[in-house]
Amino acid sequence: MKKIIDVELKTRKVDFSKCKTNLLAVGLFSDAKGLDKLNAQLDSQLDGAIERLIKLGDFKPKEGTSAIVYGNKSIGAERVLLVGLGEKKKATLDTLRKAASNTAKKSVEMKIETISLALHKAFGGRFDLSAMGQVCAEGAYFGSYRYDEFVTENENGRADSLKVEVIDSDSAKMKKINKGLLSGRAIGKAQSYARTLSNRPANVINPAELAAAAKELSRGSKNLSCTVFDEKQMAAKGMGGVLAVGSGSQNKPRFIVLKYSPADRAANRQPTVGLVGKAITFDSGGISIKPAANMDQMKLDKSGGIAVLATMKAITELELPVNVYGIIPSAENLPSGTSYRPGDIITTLSGKTVEVQNTDAEGRMILCDGISYAVKQKCDIIIDIATLTGSCMVALGKYMAGLMGNDEKLIKQLQRASKDSGEKVWPMPSSDEYAKEMKSKIADLKNIGSKWGGACTAAAFLRQFVGDTKWAHLDIAGMDIFSKPTEFSAEGSTGFGVRLLTTYLMNLVAG
Repeated sequence: MKKIIDVELKTRKVDFSKCKTNLLAVGLFSDAKGLDKLNAQLDSQLDGAIERLIKLGDFKPKEGTSAIVYGNKSIGAERVLLVGLGEKKKATLDTLRKAASNTAKKSVEMKIETISLALHKAFGGRFDLSAMGQVCAEGAYFGSYRYDEFVTENENGRADSLKVEVIDSDSAKMKKINKGLLSGRAIGKAQSYARTLSNRPANVINPAELAAAAKELSRGSKNLSCTVFDEKQMAAKGMGGVLAVGSGSQNKPRFIVLKYSPADRAANRQPTVGLVGKAITFDSGGISIKPAANMDQMKLDKSGGIAVLATMKAITELELPVNVYGIIPSAENLPSGTSYRPGDIITTLSGKTVEVQNTDAEGRMILCDGISYAVKQKCDIIIDIATLTGSCMVALGKYMAGLMGNDEKLIKQLQRASKDSGEKVWPMPSSDEYAKEMKSKIADLKNIGSKWGGACTAAAFLRQFVGDTKWAHLDIAGMDIFSKPTEFSAEGSTGFGVRLLTTYLMNLVAG
């Protein structure tokens, strides 16, 4: 298989106008009165080319836009990419992240080998330099990503690597930017890793293969260990939810446990966090089979579990001083003579019984075992993440993930991580009104509620398994995929959740 584009990141102290590069990227705000100092200097050396382009109306610096001005003998860059940043009053760190993504995506399309980012200069002292270095790195990975492992012929081809440097003429600023760049590299690499695993089809990744990937991730690490339970071990432990969902496939389910235990004593002062991710490697709906249209996208029903896997990769590389469990129940939901059926009653790891009314409500069936396992490991905080309900997309579209939970402080911490990471969430209820809908007459619970508020009733179902533990639920349905390319990324898996969860843990450590 072809490898994804390798991103090489570094910082370089150099004068902007003298920077020799294939492409120099600079940012412009749409509501700025005239050019800032850097762009005015470049415009002068380019004989007024930037001003002419703007006055002609050929470039309006809205977010997501870009235009190229070709260099001359007065500057070192072969090309200058003008990147639109939108209105300055609305600018956030995510504006810079998207600008870096825009630049990287454009560069890959143009087969440019080396790009130099001076995008941070447009923001002046508005944001911390380390934070700006981090988002530039994250954006570079996000925008350059392409999933083409199985493309054997490509007339246009593409480069195997992209060299990205963040440049500045000030040594002190460069030092701070470089610090953030190191964090951004770890997060950006992890998100690309998640996108690749999520994009891989079900004939390449099944539960056993996903477990092998987790084992490989932990191999050689002092701080990260991996334990995998097969179907016999799950049966012995009473993990009825996962076993039921996986009963219809010849690819047997797996229960993956990653444990990150840093040697740093500071980790013991932090709460132990359990991250639980849904990893359905393919979801046909089982006996309650889905419509054929877009069923190919159901290979992405493993996105929550892979977000957890990639987050464990990121925090291991970052060496964060916090103890974390990454718990990934994985199954393939297919119809067959051995599938679980509507009407079945399943005994879960918690001991609670669940009446199955729809086999396509399978995510909560495996997550409840994952959550129960986290409770048994005495995790202080549990966060689960899943492409759980179409109802969440009905409520929020493809713009934000649903956020539910039982602890207001945890909800606020995840909202802050959302703002910092650029991965948007919106709080939704999962209170007793919704929980009542999940009561069964012949078992403790049933696995679906009424047609209304499905995202909330699903979260209320999961809430029954957390006990007194602080818990939050992220329904990322719709956030897992770009169905077509955007200004900032190619189509396919988004890797949503990796930045969000890693940022939450980084913030937790920072206090």
